Amino acid sequence: MRRRILLAILSAVAVTGVALGVPLGITGWLLVDNLTREDLASSAQRIAAILDDQLASGQQLDLSHVRVAVPKNGNLTVLRPGEPPLRYGRPLGSDVVVETVPIAQNGTVRLAIPAQPMRTQQTQVAAAVLLLVVMSVGTGTVVATVTARRLARPLRHVADRAARLGSGDFHPDSRRYGVAELDMVADALDASATALAQLVQRERQLVGDVSHQLRSRLTALQLRLETLMEHPDTEVAEAARSAQEQADRLAAVLDDLLAAARAASEVGAEPIDLSVLLGEVADEWRPVLKRHNRSLRLRVGEGLWARATPGRLREILSVLLDNSVKHGAGTVTVTARKDDNNRTVVVQVSDTGTGIPDDLASHVFERGFSGSGSTGVGLALARALAEADGGRLELSVKRPATFSLFLRVPRTSDVAEGNWPVERVPR
Repeated sequence: MRRRILLAILSAVAVTGVALGVPLGITGWLLVDNLTREDLASSAQRIAAILDDQLASGQQLDLSHVRVAVPKNGNLTVLRPGEPPLRYGRPLGSDVVVETVPIAQNGTVRLAIPAQPMRTQQTQVAAAVLLLVVMSVGTGTVVATVTARRLARPLRHVADRAARLGSGDFHPDSRRYGVAELDMVADALDASATALAQLVQRERQLVGDVSHQLRSRLTALQLRLETLMEHPDTEVAEAARSAQEQADRLAAVLDDLLAAARAASEVGAEPIDLSVLLGEVADEWRPVLKRHNRSLRLRVGEGLWARATPGRLREILSVLLDNSVKHGAGTVTVTARKDDNNRTVVVQVSDTGTGIPDDLASHVFERGFSGSGSTGVGLALARALAEADGGRLELSVKRPATFSLFLRVPRTSDVAEGNWPVERVPR
């Protein structure tokens, strides 16, 4: 794509340069010739006028009075019928520029100059035109290269985003390109990512819920079948035993569906050291807040782990911090801790602004809703990304605005060679 754009612009510049340069070069060449001949003809006419005055007063022709009108390195010849020619100046070769002017008293004035100076001027004009064309092509090349990069890079980025979207990566990308059409495509991809993330999450939840409900009903059925297996009638007991076997197989299938639903909801999730990841995110956003004369405070203990997808978690935090930058005030605080049952990690982002009005609080996660004229996509997609990792995102406090992200604590088996404390259980 970049090569095509570059070749198209260069072709247009080259054709324009040739279309304008050739006529301009020919015009300049002829203009130098015409100006030289006009100057020479003007000098010849002045000489002829002086000689006419001499003849009219009955004087002999004296070329010493017309020497000032003869160009440097020029040659003057006066021809009259029946008289020898009069000459002034050194002889010239065959490559000359000649202008002939008649004398009123019968005769002609022939003035010649070397053609080489005129040829030199014509060559200089042609070289200047050529240089202008080359500069135009060079400028066009620079413009073409910049334009090709400006258009090709966003197109490649849009293609990469579309590929990631097709592979199941639904996190948004805030990059925009300054080209209205490409920005519209980027907005559409963000909207599609939000819709797909929510759709996939709903489907996964539906599979899990349905499987769980069926598993509950099936458990009740198995209990009834176990009772029938003890029936005194051997035929009834045998039928109950066969039904119990089928129920066990169905239970195994439902268990597999539940496991698959849980695994699908956490594709790409892994144990993350929050002290490291939150530190990196804080270092990235501190300069942004500093430009607004604000600060960021991070409170997270060492060795605090959570199960999530790194890219999704970074994007969720970026949305929350960007929301605080745009709509909040004062110091932004990011905290991370375990909840009371030690099964969930809570990451909170808050600031000291005026918070969210009561009439807007229930709508902040709705896609397309915004109380300040923004796109209304960020928080909706952040919640979808949190749910895709098996967590949830809530507005826990309205004033000051505090968003809480609930993540799962990883199991001991999730971290290879992890030094996890052993839970004490009754023997």
